[in-house]
Amino acid sequence: MDARVRSVNVGRPRAGIEPRGRDTAIDKRPVATVEVRDPGPRKGGLGSGVVGDDVVSRKHHGGSRQAVYAVAREELDWWGGELGRDLADGGFGENLTTEGLDVDGALIGERWSVGSAVLEVAGPRIPCATFAAWMGERGWVRRFTERGRTGAYLAVVEPGTITGGDAVEVVSRPTHGITVPDAFRAFTGDLEQARRVLDAHVLGDVDHADLERRLARRTPPS
Repeated sequence: MDARVRSVNVGRPRAGIEPRGRDTAIDKRPVATVEVRDPGPRKGGLGSGVVGDDVVSRKHHGGSRQAVYAVAREELDWWGGELGRDLADGGFGENLTTEGLDVDGALIGERWSVGSAVLEVAGPRIPCATFAAWMGERGWVRRFTERGRTGAYLAVVEPGTITGGDAVEVVSRPTHGITVPDAFRAFTGDLEQARRVLDAHVLGDVDHADLERRLARRTPPS
């Protein structure tokens, strides 16, 4: 199967999901087409890179390096088998549900041509309490972390329009070999991967600094 966008998904704030009772926009629903653009910095920017989509918790979500979130339909189907229930497109709160594309095999920094936009793979999704509440599965954060296939956050290099059914073309791949799961392991306790990712300087400034702090906390004093 050729790599393509199966659906484009947006969410509006709603209550009754977030564990502390606050609004969240994790409930993404398919729409016909979306416009994507660089939303600017996490603090003071536009939040989502998808016009019409919302990011409520901007302390940890949104901004240029988390402008668009992509998940493979194949990964949703794998989890559907594990959980014994169907997961709809948008079921992980993703903006792009893809088919025929190994999202979790992507290299940090590789670029995709999608519709009239160009997107760059920026990093992994880190599971949080809101995601766990949305899924409603016992031990969800642990299970998702053990699986290690998170989908990918994307930056918008060139703004444009994306429609369900659009082809996804990988137009460039860096040579460092660091995949999205490699970066995820770096953020979730693998010290060797953390050093490798930091040495390669593949992350944005905010994520690089965050990973440096995580590594410093986990590294015993000499």
